[in-house]
Amino acid sequence: MPYLLLILTTLFWSGNFVLSRGLHASIPPMGLSFWRWAVALLILSPFAVQHLWRQRELAREHLGFITLQGLLGVTGFNSLIYLAMQSTTAINAVLVNSSMPILIVIISWLMYRERLTLRQILGVGLSLCGVLLIIARGRLVTLFQVDFNQGDLYVLAAALLWALYSVNLKRYPQGLHPLAYLSAMVMVGLVGILPLYLAELAGGRSMVLNQTSVITVGYVALFASVLAFIFWNRAVRAIGANKAGPFVHLMPVFSTILAVLFLDETLTSYHLQGMVLIFSGIVMTTFRTRRP
Repeated sequence: MPYLLLILTTLFWSGNFVLSRGLHASIPPMGLSFWRWAVALLILSPFAVQHLWRQRELAREHLGFITLQGLLGVTGFNSLIYLAMQSTTAINAVLVNSSMPILIVIISWLMYRERLTLRQILGVGLSLCGVLLIIARGRLVTLFQVDFNQGDLYVLAAALLWALYSVNLKRYPQGLHPLAYLSAMVMVGLVGILPLYLAELAGGRSMVLNQTSVITVGYVALFASVLAFIFWNRAVRAIGANKAGPFVHLMPVFSTILAVLFLDETLTSYHLQGMVLIFSGIVMTTFRTRRP
């Protein structure tokens, strides 16, 4: 079950990357970040308020943990991704974001001295090779021609924050309901985003209210926020951040599939080869054979 949740999470996030890049000219980054989570909180409220109120003492006891997670996962990660999409390409973003599993491994070791087996290390490397193959369109020389810019630094910073968020789930308070945690974390994150959003409005950038913007906000609020965070949090708590991290490499796979289905792009041999490497690496990292 945790692995299905991770697959769905990366599928939802792939759509988020595509939308944020495709609409970067019409929807400003902080506006999208703020309204994404404001709508997500509205969706959560009917289901989460009762749990948060019932567990208010437990939530208050762990307010430091919830605040840190809200600033890392809601304010920091998402705002940096949307800011990055103003000046970088989706290819660059996916390429830099692929460093996330490696960052998770490093932070897990630094904070909790968790180590990967040789099999898991090889699995992470194999899935990363699959990502690079897809991004390079089957010609690895293409990677040396990628022009990195300031937006890529934002993606790298976002990946670092998400790695910290994921590893920190090891400290998840025992007994705290997932919806109580998520709603409280979103409230904290919105408080962090608000001054950035107001500064953006003061600079003359605002989101135009039309059908496209409403659908976009609705998608990222429900799928990339509420469902993806619930799924990711549950999966990481079940199997650990080190095993969950390589599933991020599924994002270029799903991005390719979405492009084929909705943008009439062509599925090529290097796509298939990259997918095989990614899935092989994830299987190697996640599962192990038992000796009789």
